[in-house]
Amino acid sequence: MELLQLEHFGKILRLEGSLAGWQELYWGDSLVSQLSATENQNAKSSHHFELYNQVSQAVASDQPGGENAQQSIKCQLAIDLNWQPFAIEYQLMIDGSVVDQGSRNSKDIEQQVPIKKVQIKKKFSSVGLFSLAIKLFKSAKLFKVILAGASLAAYSWFFSWQFALSLLGCLVFHEYGHIRAMQYFSMKTKGIYLIPFFGGLAVSDDKINTRWQDVVISIMGPTFGLLMSIVSLLLYWSTDITFFAGLAVFNSLLNLFNLLPILPLDGGHILKSISFSINSKLGLVVCMSAAALGVLVSYSLGLALLGFLLLIGSVEIMMEWRGRHQSHLLPLDRYGQIFSTAWYLLTVAAFIAIIVYFADSPEQILALPMKILGS
Repeated sequence: MELLQLEHFGKILRLEGSLAGWQELYWGDSLVSQLSATENQNAKSSHHFELYNQVSQAVASDQPGGENAQQSIKCQLAIDLNWQPFAIEYQLMIDGSVVDQGSRNSKDIEQQVPIKKVQIKKKFSSVGLFSLAIKLFKSAKLFKVILAGASLAAYSWFFSWQFALSLLGCLVFHEYGHIRAMQYFSMKTKGIYLIPFFGGLAVSDDKINTRWQDVVISIMGPTFGLLMSIVSLLLYWSTDITFFAGLAVFNSLLNLFNLLPILPLDGGHILKSISFSINSKLGLVVCMSAAALGVLVSYSLGLALLGFLLLIGSVEIMMEWRGRHQSHLLPLDRYGQIFSTAWYLLTVAAFIAIIVYFADSPEQILALPMKILGS
């Protein structure tokens, strides 16, 4: 991932590194210094390099007496790096004189726009076609209306228009939680897309830079869903209208399903960010184990849709594993791992508590979610 970006002599000095320990320093597109994992065992490290003729004019314009600038200048970048919690202090010296120094933390990484884009070889596949379809959906606002209308018609056909409107309301409120989290991180959003029988999708044009962003954006959807269930429960207690009770319990079931720890569901993204922050091998084992458990559940219950989601999620897990050494995502620190886990478990527990509350209801429809969990 990119740890540092400094502009000097008309180009960007870019420091890349990973938890494994290696560091590479680029001036523009040229590699000027590198440290292997075995060479870089301590938090403090130093890169020594020289810049030659190509910077003489830039040096001449920046320094007095530039017409006599040296053809070769000696540079040193001193680094003090801690990963958990993330903090980096740097000092850039040219010919022994300090010309730039400062520090960065995880907030700076969140706002960072990576200079070097990870190149992914494009192959013709069903996954590629699916991605192309999503891009087409993102390119036209008309598709939002078409998809929303198709979702309303489909759910109304199988159930009722009242149920369809309630379901779409739950989906929109859930996805709005994702949108608000993206906006919190100053990410550009494309809006919410409702896809028949698949739920909803909150789309952004920007990429995340940290695992913490992935956790917050993923869990804010269920968190907004929890707020909706709590408000519906309060309205039920105040008015004794069964509709609000049904909204509370079925919205809880919907969001609880979304928190299953399998990709590409929100729970899977949370699990991936926590486990891969601890260790990439642990992340692979945990995520694949969750996928295997999901396959067993989908097979035993005959849930074809869940099986399809698991197929997409398995591809995402393998891509995450293959790109682990080139990942630009800042991992969660220990506090972030604990806080994310607690946030996830408390949200799950709250949804289960609402479902259990209506388990003994004389209204069979309100007790149905508990029967589904019990199966």
